[in-house]
Amino acid sequence: MRVIDITQPGAPDVLQVRERPIPAFKAGEVLIKIHAAGVNRPDVFQRMGNYAPPPGASDLPGLEVAGEIVDGDFANTHFKKGDLVCALVPGGGYAEYCTTPSVQCLPIPKGMSTLEAASLPETFFTVWSNVFGRAQLTGNETLLIQGGSSGIGAAAIQIATALGHEVFVTAGSDEKCRACLELGAAHAINYRTEDFVERVKSLTGGKGVDVILDMVAGDYVPREINCLANDGRLVFIATLGGKSANLDCQTIMMRRLTITGSTLRPRPIAFKAAIAEQLLARVWPLLEAGKIKPVIFKTFPFEQAAEAHALMESSSHIGKIMLTMDAIQTDI
Repeated sequence: MRVIDITQPGAPDVLQVRERPIPAFKAGEVLIKIHAAGVNRPDVFQRMGNYAPPPGASDLPGLEVAGEIVDGDFANTHFKKGDLVCALVPGGGYAEYCTTPSVQCLPIPKGMSTLEAASLPETFFTVWSNVFGRAQLTGNETLLIQGGSSGIGAAAIQIATALGHEVFVTAGSDEKCRACLELGAAHAINYRTEDFVERVKSLTGGKGVDVILDMVAGDYVPREINCLANDGRLVFIATLGGKSANLDCQTIMMRRLTITGSTLRPRPIAFKAAIAEQLLARVWPLLEAGKIKPVIFKTFPFEQAAEAHALMESSSHIGKIMLTMDAIQTDI
């Protein structure tokens, strides 16, 4: 099979088409013939040598795919050969075939293409496990998303809004802010022209927001603490702005704030299986009803993975960047 190999750590051009044997599935796994795969920020980190795959995982990039199950261990699963699925994979998504635990597969939502479905797993698993798992967003609580126009941001806006939460976002341009509002965000703040802390405090009558989903960290953290409501929760899923921050621990104690975060890829299969079940029950009906829609910015042919990574690093996209096995480049 053809794969996209990281020939050495470095810039996007280190991604090259190579050939490898089709992987063998293990107990509890299925083999998927890939129709499309998502491009995500962790793929970029891995390409640069900053995010090693967990033990036993493929060294190929790619954490989400959609396609046809062509073989596998079908004991204790409702999937069968020939089923079309989207899947969270531990690695190996930039290839013509990959394996993944069957419990990390989900059916293609009704009315959706495999390309659209391939854009869902990594972002939806991440958003659900962090916003609704670790941060416990519930009731009429409010959510602030840093980087609302990213693939993660687009998913988080739509899921939280569909579940009845007021959503605030930050983005780096007026165009991106408009896109976030169109996705359902109640308030969009251009962080290049406005102070997001002052704006959030003003919009909430000084209270602040209940939950912040943060991909930035670094010097954003003390500012984020200032715009959290009492008993608020700050959850990190990336550190694009730096790994270190200065914290006012007394404020955290006095206002009963929670600071947490997680990475998805190293988590046990059972954890991911539980998230898949929750998504199937709570979010898949919203997708099938059209209340949540995939947001795909650009699709590249499989062979152009380097160009897809260059676009990801430019941060000029709004929504997801995809790879397809069909040799057609599309803007959606």
